[in-house]
This record gives sequence, C-alpha cells and structure tokens, in this order.
Amino acid sequence: GTMRPVRRNFYDPSSAPGKGIVWEWENDNNSWTPYDMDICITIQNAYEKQHPWLDLSSLGFCYLIYFSSMSQMNRQTQRKRRLRRRMDLAYPLTMGSIPKSQSWPVGTSTGTPCSCPQCLLVNSTRAASNAILASQRRKLYPGAVRQSSTFAGAALWPAGTGTAAVAGGMAKGEGLRVPNGAFAPSQSMAGGAPLPGLNNLNQPGTQRGAGLGARATIPPGVPALPVKNLNGTGPVHPALAGMTGILMCAAGLPVCLTRAPKPILHPPPVSKSDIKPVPGVNGICRKTKKKHLKKSKTPEDVVRRYIQKVKNPPDEDCTICMERLVTSSGYEGILSHRGIKPELVGKLGKCGHMYHLLCLLAMYNNGNKDGSLQCPTCKAIYGEKTGTQPPGKMEFHLIPHSLPGYTDSKTIRIVYDIPTGIQGPEHPNPGKKFTARGFPRHCYLPDNEKGRKVLKLLIVAWDRRLIFTIGTSNTTGESDTVVWNEIHHKTEFGSNLTGHGYPDPNYLDNVLAELLAQGVSEANLKD
Repeated sequence: GTMRPVRRNFYDPSSAPGKGIVWEWENDNNSWTPYDMDICITIQNAYEKQHPWLDLSSLGFCYLIYFSSMSQMNRQTQRKRRLRRRMDLAYPLTMGSIPKSQSWPVGTSTGTPCSCPQCLLVNSTRAASNAILASQRRKLYPGAVRQSSTFAGAALWPAGTGTAAVAGGMAKGEGLRVPNGAFAPSQSMAGGAPLPGLNNLNQPGTQRGAGLGARATIPPGVPALPVKNLNGTGPVHPALAGMTGILMCAAGLPVCLTRAPKPILHPPPVSKSDIKPVPGVNGICRKTKKKHLKKSKTPEDVVRRYIQKVKNPPDEDCTICMERLVTSSGYEGILSHRGIKPELVGKLGKCGHMYHLLCLLAMYNNGNKDGSLQCPTCKAIYGEKTGTQPPGKMEFHLIPHSLPGYTDSKTIRIVYDIPTGIQGPEHPNPGKKFTARGFPRHCYLPDNEKGRKVLKLLIVAWDRRLIFTIGTSNTTGESDTVVWNEIHHKTEFGSNLTGHGYPDPNYLDNVLAELLAQGVSEANLKD
C-alpha cells in the first residue's frame, strides 16, 4: 500500500477537551447528547469567566445557556432543556485504541437515538457535509484517504508518535506543528502535494455557523464568501455564493462559505421580579396625549416676546425672504397683521440675528405654533420647543444585564409604544391615517451617571413630543408613518453590527448634543 503522512488536531490543555470536560444537553428520550467540540469550548470559557448566561446565536444556534439553573432555552419556542457538565473524559490518551466510552462523543448520544429537532439538525447537517465531501474526494482522487465522519479520533491522541489506519496500509502520525503552536488536520497526495477541497467544512458544525469565524481556521489561500443574511447584511447574495461554491468544489478548488453575523437586538428574557426602577428617576412610565394649545398666546405676541425692534437696520439680506432688510418684507401683500408693518425689522435677543418681523411671523405660522421660536440661522431656541409626536407611552426600567463596553453596569431599557392613528392639524396630512411600524421599540442605555442623565433628558424630550414625528421613513420610503426625530437611540443590545448598538464610547456625548439642539439641557432637569 501507499504510505501517506497525516496530521492530527491538538487542543490547548486549558480548553474544555484539554481538561477532560464535556457539556451535554438532555434530549427527548431523557438521554444526554454532547455539544460539538467548538461549542463545548465556548460554553466552558463562559462558565469559567462566571458569566450568568451565554447566547449561542453567534455560533448559528438560537439557544441561550443559563449556568445558574444549568438549562438551555430555545429563543424561538422558549422550550427549556436540562444541561450538565461532565468531567470524566479521558484526555489525553497515551497508547492503544480509543475506548468508545471515553472518546469525545461528538454528535453521538449516550442513550437511544433521539428524534427531536435539535438532534435532527445536528446529525443531518453533519451527515450531509461528510457525504458531500467524501463523494467529491472519491471522484477527484480515487486513491485518496477516507476520513472518519468525526474528528475526535485523532484529536484525542497526544503529541508525539501514533498510528492511524489508512487505505492500503498503516501511516505514522508525525504531529506536525503549525506556526501558532497548534496542530491542524491536513492530508497530502503521494509526492507531497496537498489535496484541494479539504478545508474546515470537514469539521461538523462549522458549515452551519458563520459565527465560528474566529474559531474555525480557514487554511491559507482558501477564499471565504460572506453570505448575505435575510436582513441584508453581508456583501454576497446567497444564490451567488452558493453557485460559486458549487462551481469551485466541482473544479476541486477549496472554498469556505460563511454567514454574516446577525445583530443581537434584545437581551435574554428577564422576569418581572428582576425589573427594577432606575435609581434617581421618578416613576417607570410616561404617557403623551393630543396637543393642547396654550391660550392667550397669539402669533404676534410670541414674535414680539423674543425680538427687539431695530430702528436703523443694516443693508443686509433677510435670510427668510432674501430681501434687503432696508426694504419691505417679501411677505408684503401675502401676509398682513395689525400692528406689524412690512418694513419693521427685529433682532433676536440671544443670538442677535435680524429679520423682518413679518417674516418671523410667517415662519412661526408655518411651524408647530407652540409658543417658541427657533432662529433659522444659528438654530438658537427661544422658549420651550415642542414637537409633533403622536400620542403614545414611554416606559423605562433597569434590567440585570450589561451592555458591551459597560460590563460593570446594569442596563436601562426604554420601551416606546405608539399606536396607529389619525394625523392632527400639526401633521403633514391632517385627517389622514398614519402608520406606526416596529413598535414597541426597545432602546438601551448604560446604568451609570451619564446614562441616567440622558434618560432624564429623554423623558423631558418625550414630554415635549420631540422623540418621534410623522414623516417619510428613510429605511422603507413609506410616507405618513412614525419616524425618529433627530435624537439617536441605541436599539441593538448585544452588538453593534448596524451602528445602533454598543460599544460606542461617544454615543452618550453625541445624544446630549442632539438633545441640546432640540432645546433640552440640564437646566430643564428638576431636582
């Protein structure tokens, strides 16, 4: 027979297999099924760091691991299964064959085979992957070595000399090291040429997860195609990536299909008993109703309140009507009010910018008519600015989970809920129905001093109806719908893939600046 060199995989002694640890979940037959090795290593790392829970969605599974109750929960069905940690795995083996009862039980059950969806997903994916790879190798290289459907056999052998059965004879393992100090599985053709197509797809589990990215080593020179998710993230469309993979595999070329990671929008489920009020913030809920106009404030009164008359205006343009200040307002003949002549010019008290009084009056009548003025040049706000936010509810509370970048703090969760309704006189199309997509909307702040300050100011902005407005969605293009109103919120809890999550060290300062631009500042906070 032909002698061929083989390599074996080596796991760090500090990892789960290096310590003889295996994590298992209870299947529908009340027997225990082990997790794949990469998942076991991830679970063990989180367990050793004393994390209260672990989200497996980054590995391609919609499961949450709770270490306090030693349970696994499906995020979609909310079904829970028991979890256990075994420490009786014999590792490393020093000689002889690997006893079945002590070998790494990848994808095998310690009891009767189970037919639950989780078992079917794991086993069918593994079987399909191994069958495809074996078929390709037999067609391309009739004399090539067949590999086992699991990767445990060689993985459990210690560094040094060992034996492995190959087609046509016996081959001796040389334990070749790669530069990072680990052993990597590989095969070669006679003459030392490497076999193409033998990439990390022969490891069960890696082909379904995209999130194994950092753990699943892709050999040098193997192209990785990040496949686009249903939500649009990722540069390569699934159909194009699939066709490319099929063509490259048919030609005997290696390829690795990966999946762009999905954003983690929500924290793990939180029981009502764990939800607490935010320290230093009164209440847990705010509601807004329809706008009530303040009485005894005519547009003329509002304009006169914030301006000073200028007897000798400079020869400059009025930036509202673009006519010279020394001439009459461009609204002469269009708008007329008693006591306000077209040639009158006024100066705003804080910023000093000058306009025709009739122009300021036209600007005010075209706005929200809330008793405030905003300088069209520098955006300085006079009075208390309010918006056109539809009626709704704002809830805020504390949850016992941390945001990325704020591991020492709990999290403030804000829940906005606005129902559909009919537009009022202050909206773009009065009397027409408006939609409210994506509600309730969940937003997150760190529970620290600055995070609580932002929450207090957001409550002020909510009471002034400044958080949302009715307009056209930049995302969907839909008109007459509820949209954000220039005050950015973080809606992604556990990641920052969309730019609306954490870590973001500048977010709190940026949102304070956005609130200030809406006239909401620390001066508005009541002790």
